[in-house]
Amino acid sequence: MTADDLRAWQAAMGYTQQEAAQQLGISWATYKRHLAGEPTLQMALACAALAAGLSPWSQPPQRSKRAKAATA
Repeated sequence: MTADDLRAWQAAMGYTQQEAAQQLGISWATYKRHLAGEPTLQMALACAALAAGLSPWSQPPQRSKRAKAATA
């Protein structure tokens, strides 16, 4: 992802710079640094996840040993 790609993502999502930063969970100053330089892989992945409508990942509940044994 380049800085131009980040700007294009922001426009496609309809975000202001402040809204984009908030959605990405970073400060506006940090977002502006990404626009001025080279966004990281993590930034690119976060943008892709938001564009795909994904929410933050949370680990599914652990199954009990008994439930695991029943499906094995």
